Amino acid sequence: MLTELRIENFAIIDKLELEFSSGLIIFTGETGAGKSIIMDALEMLLGGRADASVLRTDAERASVEGVFKLTQGNRQSILDLLLREDLLDDENYVVLAREVKREGRSTARINGITVNVALLKEIGKYLVDIHGQTEHLSILDPHSHQGLLDRYANVADLLSRYRKIYSSLQELRGSIKELRLAQADSTRRMDMLTFQVTEIEAARLKPGEDEALYQERTRLAHAEQLAASAQETLQILDEGTPETPSISDQLGRATKTLAAMSRIDTQIDLSLRIETLNESIAEISRELRDYLESIEFNPRRLEDVEERLDLLQRLTRKYGGSIEAVIAFGEKARLDLESISNASEKINELSSREAILLKDLADLANQLSEKRKAAAAELSKKVEIELDDLKMASAQFSVDFQTRADPAGIPLGKDHRLAFDESGFDKIEFLVAPNPGEGFKPLAKIASGGETSRLMLALKNTMANEDQIPSLVFDEIDQGIGGRVGAVVGRKLWNLGRIHQVLCVTHLPQLAAFGDQHFRVQKLISNQRTTSQVVALKDEERLVELAQMLGEVTEGTLRSAHDLLQAAETMASTPSPKS
Repeated sequence: MLTELRIENFAIIDKLELEFSSGLIIFTGETGAGKSIIMDALEMLLGGRADASVLRTDAERASVEGVFKLTQGNRQSILDLLLREDLLDDENYVVLAREVKREGRSTARINGITVNVALLKEIGKYLVDIHGQTEHLSILDPHSHQGLLDRYANVADLLSRYRKIYSSLQELRGSIKELRLAQADSTRRMDMLTFQVTEIEAARLKPGEDEALYQERTRLAHAEQLAASAQETLQILDEGTPETPSISDQLGRATKTLAAMSRIDTQIDLSLRIETLNESIAEISRELRDYLESIEFNPRRLEDVEERLDLLQRLTRKYGGSIEAVIAFGEKARLDLESISNASEKINELSSREAILLKDLADLANQLSEKRKAAAAELSKKVEIELDDLKMASAQFSVDFQTRADPAGIPLGKDHRLAFDESGFDKIEFLVAPNPGEGFKPLAKIASGGETSRLMLALKNTMANEDQIPSLVFDEIDQGIGGRVGAVVGRKLWNLGRIHQVLCVTHLPQLAAFGDQHFRVQKLISNQRTTSQVVALKDEERLVELAQMLGEVTEGTLRSAHDLLQAAETMASTPSPKS
């Protein structure tokens, strides 16, 4: 619901700040005073056209700002949008702003953050419906008709069940499509996968074997050097030469010497430690002899190791940076190969499931269509009753249902399938025949603004509880109607105001008398500049305004104005036999 509206330097409006309540809000004033300018500013705020032509003379920029209180009907949709765009500031209010500069550039903001106009328009459609400015009239868009009819028909539970199965079907069809694409490319891909799996599995890879092979290659390549070094070390430790005794021999002599010393001086006790040293040398010598025996002078084995390492390097270059990665690649390739090999079987299995889901969808879609058609017949009768009240007795309203054949659609009978989407197979559009003999036409084809507004009022009254847009604006609803019909229109707008906030621009006092809030728009001229001023009217001021709308202010027109207010109050408090 619109709670505050601020306009600056817009056409003949210098600076204007308005606060709105709920219910029916009336704007009156002479032609050219600026009533429709306020509605133009509101439309620009909601994402409508913005250019430098709207700027007040000598102003460098024009701006419009609106504060909207979120209501139960639109709260979740708006909160979802604000969260999606990271624009949420207050869970109860949203602030929209639009500015246009002299050079023609415009800026849009939501909660103080600059956004593109498309986003402003997207959020605007949840907040306000402007009747009389057809470019912003949501109900003229056929895409909105199905949602309105579904809410009127109360098919939310049935539609939810349908959409759950629809979602499952779309997912299933996606899987079938992927399998068929894989199958179409299967011959080439199977050859490639078969080669990859065969090459990797034939290698019989083992994690970490490359490191072991690198070490073995190093030993084989330096076998002679390793053997010579081992033999030299063994000679030093245990074997010796005629010229140079071994360390073992020298330790043996040292052991005897220490033993002789200990017999003379008992405090010398190094025999145990030198014995340990002898044992260590002997152990090292044994291990060196074993190592010498293990050293291979095997050029053939070295060649085999080189070939194996070359194979491993080629595989890691092709399939991954390590043996582990190559093994993983081979496993995936094997699974892919199995998947392709079984594609036909899987497609048949999924196609059987698809047929079951399509049958379930067909049953639910039929139920949806039947409920919609029953609701459409009821809706048409009620709208025509409303139109009769609004002196459009000859007008007829109808809901058009269309379907389209599709070989991949929902099965309805033998060899008969219909295109479908997430809402069923019905394509729905509201039609109207304003005058006898003209035939039914889409709502957008109605030429008269007054007829459009009255038709919208009839629809809004009939579907007041289903329509989730909180604020409605009627700018041309009294076009071509007189005082008696004006009173009927006023009562219907007042009724609508019990559920929605309704803003109405009118020249009819009979209609204006029903307002919960009344603003007079007047044009002032000062220093050769024209300015539009808006005044909130109460009590005596409102009575005078209604008298002026009836003619010159006299005792008679004041009395008539008083009678209008009394009659409006009586009519508003009396239940309508047709509403």
